[in-house]
This record gives sequence, structure tokens and C-alpha cells, in this order.
Amino acid sequence: MSQKIPEKYNTFLIFGAPGSGKGTQGAVLGRIPRLFHFSCGDAFRSMDTRTEIGQEFLKYSSEGKLVPDEVTVRFWKAQIDNQVEAHIFKPDIDFLILDGIPRNVEQAKIMKKYLNVSQLFHLSVPDRNELTRRLRKRALKDNRLDDASDEVIARRVKTYEEESKVLLSYYSKDIITEIDAAHPPVKVLSDILNTIMKLPVWEESMNIIA
Repeated sequence: MSQKIPEKYNTFLIFGAPGSGKGTQGAVLGRIPRLFHFSCGDAFRSMDTRTEIGQEFLKYSSEGKLVPDEVTVRFWKAQIDNQVEAHIFKPDIDFLILDGIPRNVEQAKIMKKYLNVSQLFHLSVPDRNELTRRLRKRALKDNRLDDASDEVIARRVKTYEEESKVLLSYYSKDIITEIDAAHPPVKVLSDILNTIMKLPVWEESMNIIA
């Protein structure tokens, strides 16, 4: 029996520049009961190009065009709903943790009808040299030599500054928590969890489950 798709998902957003540790923190948080992590980057990399939406993505990329925000959100929604129907993500008791989406204000506006964003965790690394070091180290570790070049790294950071960072102005300051991501990952994780556990929406959900 498939699970009912809710109107909106209770959500925590993990947000930050490339190299700030979004994927690392999201993956660890997703192993904690009542938290379900979805990485848009991982989903894109494992996309089945034989599906209808996969063919749509392939069409844009083969023509050297950017995939429209509406198509990106449609792909995300289909992936999330599949996780619900497979009983992997249980939205009646689980909080959704998103990293990598929304990437810009237009995506955030489209996704508003699908998400109840309780908190946005901004993983801040003001030192751009540190971001560059992290990105280069990760690219070399993953054997993605092309991604280790200064030009590619600078372009990724520039795209974040121009397109993604404005999301911090789109969401209410009341739900944004600044996290110093220059600290070791375990300290960053602790700061995020301490904030989550104090949120009324989290405490309320734990009372319901108990």
C-alpha cells in the first residue's frame, strides 16, 4: 500500500557555497531517525536518462542550455514522491533535509507550495581561499581533475555569489541560522543539531511520536 503524498513537506534547508560542507552535513543528518536527507546533486548524477524527464534534461544539456527551474523542481518532486511511496521517507513523522535545491529564488518560489521550511542553516565560510582549498582537495580525492582547476572553482563560487546567495534575502531572517562552517565538521554538526532540538516544531513532533 502506497503512502499518501502530503500537500507540504516539513523541511530544513542546508545552504552554503560550494565547499561549505552541505553534502557532508546532510548525509550525516540523514542517518539520524526522523531526518530524511535528499541531495539534489546526488539525484542528478544518478538520473536515469531513459525516463521522460531524463530525456528532457538530456535535450537541454546536449544543446548546451541551462535546464529551466520548473523542470528541475519537477524532477525533484518526482524523486521525493517516489521515496514517500516506497516508504523510505515517511513525511508524517520525518523532516526533510534538502541540500542543493532550491539553488535560486525562482526555484524557491516554485517550491513554496511543496515545502514548510522550518529552518535554513547557512553554512558560512567567509574565507574564499578556504573554499578553494576544500573544492580542490575534494576534486582530487574524487579523481575529477577538471574540477580542480582554479578557473572551474572560481566559476562555481561566482555562480553561487550571483545566483544562489540572494536566497538568504528571500527567506525570513527569523528562520535563518548562521553556522560557522570553518569549524571541524563535528562542531558544525553539533551546532545544527542543537538548533534543531530547540525548535518548537521539532519538540512538537517528538511529543506526537512519543
